[in-house]
Amino acid sequence: MKTITSVQNPVVKAARALAQAQERARAGAFLLDGEHMVQEALRVCPDRVRCLFVQEARAQRYAGLLKDAKADVYAVPEHVMEALTQVRAPQGVAAVCAQPPAAAPEAMEGRLVLLENVQDPGNVGTIVRTLDAAGFDGLLLTPGCADPFGPKALRASMGSALRVPVGRTPDAAEAVKALNARGYATLAATLDGTPFYDRPPLPDRLCLLVGNEGAGLQNATAQACRYRFRLPMRGGAESLNAAAAAAVFLYDLMNR
Repeated sequence: MKTITSVQNPVVKAARALAQAQERARAGAFLLDGEHMVQEALRVCPDRVRCLFVQEARAQRYAGLLKDAKADVYAVPEHVMEALTQVRAPQGVAAVCAQPPAAAPEAMEGRLVLLENVQDPGNVGTIVRTLDAAGFDGLLLTPGCADPFGPKALRASMGSALRVPVGRTPDAAEAVKALNARGYATLAATLDGTPFYDRPPLPDRLCLLVGNEGAGLQNATAQACRYRFRLPMRGGAESLNAAAAAAVFLYDLMNR
């Protein structure tokens, strides 16, 4: 275990810079913090862990977690750990991980989710966690979506971003057409669709599309989908939060 005492250390500066999307893209890496997510990274993708940071006062607590790590481990004082993480009460352990290679959309199989311009990183991370929990197989994102490997999205996904294959598509409508050609059932979550709970039987190969928090799916994207469904709104609310709506859709699709 090596010791770093200054926030000006190049290793610390490089890790802190990963809070910015541009730097994550340049470095091909992201920073995650907290015991649970570091543990998941060491379990799911140990070869992608580039380095680890542990607060000196908590080194003994995390000795078992870090003893088999293949990457460099740095002991840091409290002020350096606070500078590394973006949470009010850091748990005393963090890691820099290499980003997984993007999944090729044409090679993705099973049950998928496609997000179009979902901008809130909390929504993106929550949807990643939910589709992982519901047993869906992958996620497609358009360029207007929040980065699932950003700090807020990672905290919301609670490690699911380390397991879920993520693909990128420049055009959601064209991606829908390609999925349709492959025999997929493409399902648009819209406010003007047919009632979701009255849907016909659907195949296992399907893709749920969720759009921007305010504007929803673009018209061309929704029109390209084989199905357009709405959730019932029996109370006074006009719609659900994007992540909440996605959760309702995903779990009902999983069970029926």
